[in-house]
Amino acid sequence: MIQCITFDLDDTLWDVRPALQKAEQAQNAWLDEHYPAARAGLSEEAILALKKAVLAEQPALRHQISLFRKRFLARLLIDAGIPEAEASGAAEVAFSAFIARRNEVEVFPHSDAVLDTLGQHYILGALTNGNADVFKTPLGRHFRFSLQAEQVGAAKPEPALFDRARELTSLAPHQVLHVGDSHDHDVLGAHRAGISCIWLSTAGEESEFAAAVIGCLSELPNAVLALQAKRYGVP
Repeated sequence: MIQCITFDLDDTLWDVRPALQKAEQAQNAWLDEHYPAARAGLSEEAILALKKAVLAEQPALRHQISLFRKRFLARLLIDAGIPEAEASGAAEVAFSAFIARRNEVEVFPHSDAVLDTLGQHYILGALTNGNADVFKTPLGRHFRFSLQAEQVGAAKPEPALFDRARELTSLAPHQVLHVGDSHDHDVLGAHRAGISCIWLSTAGEESEFAAAVIGCLSELPNAVLALQAKRYGVP
């Protein structure tokens, strides 16, 4: 029987765009106040090119997005003529401004009620490739544990996050169910780890790898019951 349900966070339980926009604005406001030369005259294309250059030099940062942002900010400051030691410290402060707003998420209408319902019967966990801290959001009270890709050194669809969740709960793969909006990351990642996944696809797509597909989070409790019944003949 399913005993634990893990959730992706960004774009599954909330719309990530408003939070990222506020976080970026806070970060850039701090930079513009304290180091106005850092972003002066830089186009979005130039900033993107700098990010790609940092990743090309340090590919491991793909799975460590917080550290990647700090390294990018430090490079931005160094390129503006700031000494390396000062740039590193300033990057930490700018990142603090970013992450302080990162968790100010606008949850989807059904998230709280669905988690409340499922939390009465299952262990709930969060598995994210991002750097949101679910315990600093309005939904944190529902979760027993939360894992970020940068904590395990690998992002979905690699199985590391799913394997770590099973280690924390001491459960077998068939006892864990994952829920997420990304077919490439959530559905295929769970499949690689031997875990079933319910795919939240608002576009009504189909998948041979998903145990079920839902178009709205409000459908999730019934989809879980249907999956339990299909497997074991009991609700």
